[in-house]
Amino acid sequence: MNESPISAPVPPSAATLDATPDSTPATTHVALDSLPGRPCPAAAALEVVGERWSLLVVRELAMGSGHFTDIVRGTGAPRDRVAARLRSLEASGVVRRTSDTAGDPAGNTTGARGGYALTPAGRDLLPVLDALLAWGRTHAVAPDDPRRRSDYPRLAAD
Repeated sequence: MNESPISAPVPPSAATLDATPDSTPATTHVALDSLPGRPCPAAAALEVVGERWSLLVVRELAMGSGHFTDIVRGTGAPRDRVAARLRSLEASGVVRRTSDTAGDPAGNTTGARGGYALTPAGRDLLPVLDALLAWGRTHAVAPDDPRRRSDYPRLAAD
């Protein structure tokens, strides 16, 4: 089954990768002319993060779940979908791979558990997630839902 047409892969001629000299991960840029309908920056953003589960992966990383199994648990998504989203978000410069060398004073990574972290572009999505959380609480969750809470932590730093 196909996912949303918005999440269709960007043709190589429509996207470019920019890497900055300070080793910041490359960011995918979408050519507005390559988008169907009324092209705008929102449509371009959805090409990068509009696939199902993508923003929930970003949420989990923002909440400190940096390891694959924790992200799967937190999102409730199938493992293959989380893996696909992490690859896509990494290729787009939203997340980056990390190596966890805690407990190894020499810094050896053999056998170390790797993980993921948000890049500056990923952290820039946190106010969007905060707004989506507020909208969902008001408009998407039934008022009498016992799991509806008003104390979800803000993800974006003030």
